[in-house]
Formats: sequence, structure tokens, C-alpha cells
Amino acid sequence: AGSGGFVINLNAQYSTLEVTGREHITIYHAKVGDKTSPAERHFCKHCSSNLWLYDSRWPEQVHPFAGAIDSELPVPPEHTHLMLASKANWVTPHIQKNDKQFDEYPYESIAAWHQRLNLEQ
Repeated sequence: AGSGGFVINLNAQYSTLEVTGREHITIYHAKVGDKTSPAERHFCKHCSSNLWLYDSRWPEQVHPFAGAIDSELPVPPEHTHLMLASKANWVTPHIQKNDKQFDEYPYESIAAWHQRLNLEQ
């Protein structure tokens, strides 16, 4: 999803999602083996740009791709780099001083990350 070998995924309240032009959006459900994921990956049906992920198992959340946001976003005090064991060999992560690194998924949720850094609104 990201041409740099990574993607920036955000977490937001689904009730705050505002979209114009829904007729230009298509939804993809990933297939893992013989099972179809309930997670809905929303894309532009014309250019295939990633827009957001929604999963009915967590109906209050939506995960927009940062590149699809057209309003200002705050600069976080740290980043969490995850799934590093699965990165392409040509990717060199840009790890900064306070950043966290994980080979797989961290135990800390996105909500807990916001709480720990006092970033809740």
C-alpha cells in the first residue's frame, strides 16, 4: 500500500468519518486460504488509492491511510514500527530516537498508545 515499503495506518472513531464521492469507492475483502476476511478495505475504484479499512468486529473504529487524509494531522512524539520481520529486504526503516520497534504486532493497542502519550481528544 505504500511505495516506500510501508504504510501509515491511523485509528479514528468511525462516527467521525466524512466522505464525499462514495460512488467512486470500491471495497475489497482479503482472502486467507479458504476464508474471507470481514475487514473491508476501501479503495478509489478509478486509481486504486487506499482510503481506509473498516472491520465490523470493531464497529466504533475506522483505520484511514494517512495519505488519504486531506486535513492537517499532528506530528506524533514517537512512531511505532511493526511487522519489521516481514519487511522487504530493500526497506530501511527510518527509526528515530523515541520510536518503538516490533518484529510482529506490539501488545500496546493504538488506543493505549494515545493514552500513554496523552494524545486523546
